[in-house]
Amino acid sequence: MWNRKELKARAKVAFKANYWKCVLVALILALLTGSAASSGLRSKQNDEYTAEEQQQIRALAESSDSDLGRLFFSLVDQGAKRASTLQNSKVTVALGGLGLVGLALSILVFNPLIVGGQRFFLQNSRGDGDLKYLGAGFKDDWGNVVLVMFLKNLFLILWGLLFIIPGIIKAYSYRMVPYILKEHPELSGTQAITLSRKMMNGHKWDTFVLDLSFLGWILLSVLTVGILTVFYVGPYINATDAELYEAISRNYEAQPQVQ
Repeated sequence: MWNRKELKARAKVAFKANYWKCVLVALILALLTGSAASSGLRSKQNDEYTAEEQQQIRALAESSDSDLGRLFFSLVDQGAKRASTLQNSKVTVALGGLGLVGLALSILVFNPLIVGGQRFFLQNSRGDGDLKYLGAGFKDDWGNVVLVMFLKNLFLILWGLLFIIPGIIKAYSYRMVPYILKEHPELSGTQAITLSRKMMNGHKWDTFVLDLSFLGWILLSVLTVGILTVFYVGPYINATDAELYEAISRNYEAQPQVQ
């Protein structure tokens, strides 16, 4: 079992050994994750859905690969029905177009860059902090990276539509996905997600506590208008996440063969 203090101590050593590169990559990751979040569609609150709709969403969120097509067309159908109630104004069309462009950038460009950024921090923890790893998400398996990250985010949205707590739990379950993508590029989307879920079994609460341990640093960052985040807290957190993956993957004895 990993120890939180030891994990953070190793992270400090790793990112300070390659300080400016870690600052740069952490800043890029912060900008990308913020842009990806802002480009997503606003989800409805739980009380805006009927009990029947929530039951359908729950079934879709738990669907397997064979149900992916049904899931996609169901979402498209529901989106089309709701879109038909909007006024067909120029402003609506323009905003919709911008939203689609942002969504496409998030799926095709930002997500691979996020995978590359996290790959950089993982390699940096292993003593090879070369900026070339920032482009790792655009290598030969770019299509798989795009698909897996899309599925991961889609499943998180579906779980988040139910209640807040299940969405948070699933976010911790899928936390290892970006690292798994480059460690095991042979895995399909659902396999990578399932492997992450299995790896995080028994570690979600401890990882939550690990995140809480950065709360003081985050509050200090707010007082410095984000300056501390750029030059210390961001690289520190990303380096710690990489060390977390290393610790969990070392202790994971099962083969990366998922159903």
